[in-house]
Amino acid sequence: MKRQNLVEKIAQRYATDIDESTIVHSGDYISIQPQHIMTHDNTGAVIPKFKAIGATEMSNPRQPVYALDHNVQDKSDANLAKYKKIEAFAHEMGVDFYPAGRGIGHQIMCEEGYAWPGTMMVASDSHSNMYGGLGCLGTPIVRTDAASIWATGRTWWQIPPVVKCTLKGKLARGVTGKDVIITLCGFFNNDEVLNHAVEFAGDGIATLSLDDRLTIANMTTEWGALVGLFPIDNVTIDWLKNRISFVEKRGLAGVPSDRDGNGSHPRMNSARLQELIDNRPQADSEAFYTKELTLDLSTVSPHISGPDHVKKMTSLTDVSQEKKRIHKAYLVSCVNSRADDIAQAAKVVKGKKVANGVEFYVAAASSEVQAEAESQGDWQTLIDSGAKILAPGCGPCIGLGVGLLEENEVGISATNRNFKGRMGARSAEAYLASPAVVAASAIAGYITAPDGMATSDKVSASIKTNSADKIGVKKEITIIDGFPAMMNGRLIFCHLDNLNTDGIYPGKYTYIDDFTPEQQAEVVMENYDPNFGKLVKKNDILIGGYNFGSGSSREQAATALKYSGIQMVIAGSFSETYKRNAINNGFLAIECPQLVDDLKTQYGNEKLTVVMETEATVDFVKATLSFDGKVYNLPAVGIAAQELIVTDGLENWVKKRL
Repeated sequence: MKRQNLVEKIAQRYATDIDESTIVHSGDYISIQPQHIMTHDNTGAVIPKFKAIGATEMSNPRQPVYALDHNVQDKSDANLAKYKKIEAFAHEMGVDFYPAGRGIGHQIMCEEGYAWPGTMMVASDSHSNMYGGLGCLGTPIVRTDAASIWATGRTWWQIPPVVKCTLKGKLARGVTGKDVIITLCGFFNNDEVLNHAVEFAGDGIATLSLDDRLTIANMTTEWGALVGLFPIDNVTIDWLKNRISFVEKRGLAGVPSDRDGNGSHPRMNSARLQELIDNRPQADSEAFYTKELTLDLSTVSPHISGPDHVKKMTSLTDVSQEKKRIHKAYLVSCVNSRADDIAQAAKVVKGKKVANGVEFYVAAASSEVQAEAESQGDWQTLIDSGAKILAPGCGPCIGLGVGLLEENEVGISATNRNFKGRMGARSAEAYLASPAVVAASAIAGYITAPDGMATSDKVSASIKTNSADKIGVKKEITIIDGFPAMMNGRLIFCHLDNLNTDGIYPGKYTYIDDFTPEQQAEVVMENYDPNFGKLVKKNDILIGGYNFGSGSSREQAATALKYSGIQMVIAGSFSETYKRNAINNGFLAIECPQLVDDLKTQYGNEKLTVVMETEATVDFVKATLSFDGKVYNLPAVGIAAQELIVTDGLENWVKKRL
């Protein structure tokens, strides 16, 4: 019997409908009952899904958490009404609710003890990986899953393959967790961890602060992983002790009413901490890992990421010489707006002024973070430098509110994504960096490192592969009633690897809850190829590149293609969140790397979209695709997936079983 890694151990705790003798491992499909499920502004879109499946009450009101954080700058009547509707629904259902201005949901989940070490938590947001910084197994689910969890307490999860990432050594002075994850994304930039869980290990971990760990875990999302999980060690325990001491002094003001009746915090309390200390889970010594990565922290130096792609890394040595002019700088978002980040930026700008022609936007990760920064004097230092203050929330990171990048502008940001068009105009360039680099660049007017910060191009890292994923030879597949045995259609080839959800369905439409299917179809692929909608016809089959659907968890990136008439999307590989969104909405997403490689060889990358008039045939019984005289093997579409397609998605599947 294989021993379990930490991902498998925590998943085992939250798996339902398995007998005591069953030991779960990577690749297993399990039914899970997560400790908590967080939704933010997208709660407004989940509510009608919940009602549509016939649910009238929460399976467990203590399981969901609502935190409004994305569009907090929008004071329009429509958005305020939406927020009031979400708050009223939370009170009606007895769900914990945090209003706009309290902070970014992921930060609140950590501050208020929902993301507790050794537990499993999901969120309808792609950056739920962040909880792994606390040793909490956090992974994204989608809106349809959220409605199902509200109604039944459960959803499904396939345990991903697990990578062990060993961090050794110690970071040089001034180098941060953001530099570590930018280095990992830029050095291992060939999908080494795509759709994997990453477990961090090694003696270097003890030298990383909890804030650094949260930053690294957060951006494992951009690295392509489904989980970024740190061990539960003394750094974790000490952080919890300090946090518990803080909340005891703060009291229960603003804490939702799920307290235990004795006046203590319902989650952040000493009894719970002692239970964790006595029973902290850890990976078995002989646990299996698909791959093993190693990074020497002493060789990490500040780099920037971008533009347009997180996995494009450039050393500050090179870019500082170029003196790349910037127009805007950002210290916002769930990845890098905590008190330590703000302090680092304040140290850089103290006594200086933001350069002429540059706008420097700052928003704390939460109201408590802002209060701490204010008490330390760091907040006023940023204001004195000329920084423009925004409310605690997401804002510019998701392309909402003031301060967005305009046509042909350049921005340097401490956020986690720099996809084309995400933070404003499609022609703009966005680069990612640590808070200190962002602050130094805002003062200089061009991308640069803080004075005295050492830079280097030499990174010491390695990779070892212990096994390879293979699609085995499949026997004939049973086809249920209503599911087609075969499917025919033209191929529409979009070559780009890492085509993200912003390219498929622009972020500016994401939180328009009443956007119709027809409207979704009209804007599909708008940021990738504005002509796509004019080329596609009903029953076409879209062929994408590798890591199709990376980026945010918006399900419209799947439904918009479905509503445009596309029968299914085939890609070399998918973002697992995208695949989940697609199948949960009754839309097939199938991997066929051999076909993608052949089309890339034949058509190259000159055209964004290539239309092939010759039809392909997909045989679901034999799990093959026939095109242009060649037969390609496909992974089997099993009965569970077929049922979701036949019932037109998870909502209807759950509705039939309530």
